[in-house]
Amino acid sequence: MSWSDAATQYARALKQGQKYHNACVIRGQNPYPAVLDDVLGESPVARRIPIGVVEIPMEQIVGTTTKGRKSAFAGNFMPLLDASTEFGNKWINLCESHLTDGIHDPIICYEYMGQFYVTEGNKRVSVLKSYDCPSIRGNVTRVVPVPGDDPKVVAYYEFMHFYQLSGLYDCWLRQPGQYPKLQAALGLDPDHEWTKEERLNFLYSFRRFKAAFTRLNAEKLDVTPGEALMAWLELHPFTELESMQETELDRSLAAIWADVRLLTQQSPIRISTEATTQDKINWARLLGFGRITHLNVAFVHAFAPEKSAWTAAHELGREHLKQVMGNSVTTTVYQCTYDNAFEVMEQAVQDGAQVIFATTPPMIGACRQIAALHPQVRVLNCSLSMPYAGIRTYYTRIHEGKFITGAIAGAMAQSGSIGYVANYPIIGTIASINAFALGVRLTNPNARVKLKWSCLEGNPVQEFLEEGISVISNRDAGATQPHWAWEWGTYQVDGEGNLSPLASPRWHWGKFYEKVVRSIFAGNWETLGTEPTEKAVNYWWGMSSGVIDVELYEKLPSGILQLGSILKQGLVNGSIDPFLCRITDQNGILRSDGTHVFTPEELMSMDWLCDTLDGSIPTYDELKPASQTLVRHLGVERDRLKPEQEEESAL
Repeated sequence: MSWSDAATQYARALKQGQKYHNACVIRGQNPYPAVLDDVLGESPVARRIPIGVVEIPMEQIVGTTTKGRKSAFAGNFMPLLDASTEFGNKWINLCESHLTDGIHDPIICYEYMGQFYVTEGNKRVSVLKSYDCPSIRGNVTRVVPVPGDDPKVVAYYEFMHFYQLSGLYDCWLRQPGQYPKLQAALGLDPDHEWTKEERLNFLYSFRRFKAAFTRLNAEKLDVTPGEALMAWLELHPFTELESMQETELDRSLAAIWADVRLLTQQSPIRISTEATTQDKINWARLLGFGRITHLNVAFVHAFAPEKSAWTAAHELGREHLKQVMGNSVTTTVYQCTYDNAFEVMEQAVQDGAQVIFATTPPMIGACRQIAALHPQVRVLNCSLSMPYAGIRTYYTRIHEGKFITGAIAGAMAQSGSIGYVANYPIIGTIASINAFALGVRLTNPNARVKLKWSCLEGNPVQEFLEEGISVISNRDAGATQPHWAWEWGTYQVDGEGNLSPLASPRWHWGKFYEKVVRSIFAGNWETLGTEPTEKAVNYWWGMSSGVIDVELYEKLPSGILQLGSILKQGLVNGSIDPFLCRITDQNGILRSDGTHVFTPEELMSMDWLCDTLDGSIPTYDELKPASQTLVRHLGVERDRLKPEQEEESAL
């Protein structure tokens, strides 16, 4: 290779540098490499740790240690000075040396929060970057931030542990909990130290994935290849990367690209709390694409309706859909287990299903796989707070009904204690418990609500009776037909053990299914009524939609019946908000001064209990094994749970 080849390369690099510089100036951004001294500012540093010579991914080299010659480089480390300058001559000579013998001397740099700042070797970085070299060897000193609650700092400390195990900088993740999940996805124990073979196997497959990510990322999303990989691993085993053809890998990543895009959003979920616009016809869309006149709708259940009140309620909803939609809809029921949910849904698609309603949360993974493989099929899962754009989820604001039953329980209680049996510590459940307690406080300010859980060992109802508690709120009756029993609703027990029902929330899933199907016929699926949907859509409808109601026992005192009707109407028209009051939690923390309007996100993610409650939220390890699957998917602490481990290494 000659000096002229190196000079030609400099000319190419100079154009790249000038283009980058000018684009940054137009956008009002810094056009030069970042400077570590400026980045740190007055931020406290815990320590500096020499970690020796490592292979540094080029895209993570972002700046210099000090200002020095920063104006000689654009932010992409391409040159800005003319080739005739001393700088230009040195760059060209170094490039010629690289073409002849290669660049072998490691650069010297600092690493802070996963990004590298060069002390010596700027031109070496520049030359190798101009040839798109993926990495460079560097003698690195790590600058460690002071520990804190900042999620980025928490994630960085997790990275440092991961680096001790793997010796890798290549897979960069910026959210807490991701590195333990990566270890689990690879079939490795949390503290497993990687062998050289495991490291090389991972790098080979990861770089193939990274290349696919780069090809697809024309939008220049602020997503690292590692973060995109974590989204991909939710649907595919890591071992598939080694054998996938390039086009197959690109297709598999493109199928979940909407979920990758959501990683850039601080709030990736759009919660639909109203159903008022679902059946308005979107004529522009219909005229452009043709109106749907018939739909094949599949209902996938994990439990038989004769054995599960939950499934029975959804089956009543399906029957309602058949009745109101007539010949325009064909519904088919499919039974599955959690293990074969994907195969059953795939069969539904092969049978012609255009819409799939999967009625239990743990089927979410199978729903995502089906949506990725069959984007033309509309897939919905009965769950809550799921950040996946390929599917939609649905649930109800059951806490509205719980507020009414709490008020009735408080009015009917003859002692100062009321029992509450909760099912699982999942998203939305804590809001229901608190709403019930606030309802009790409305009619019986001095009463205490004792909380027990059916997902723990023991018999909560029997324990309440032994404690002399006569008013008990047990599991909600799922179906719309009355079947009062010890297992269902809020009831009162007399001294001889006779049960008198009081009230129970009821689901009317048929009204939800009808509204969603009508929205598809009206051409509103893509726009959710009137607005585009670029986030994951979670339907969370309340009493105003008719999807949730409260059944009041007809033999209640007339005044109590009237109270229940007034509260119902207030919740439907929005004049009553159960949480628009002064609320203090069990630890004495003021959660609302009476003016705060809780957002849907705040209600879903509640992890505290009102001070009128006696009891606590169980941890994952305390749960019965049968309850842990649901809690892992929807638990209030699901993001803090340790990842499940595979039996064998996937590397």
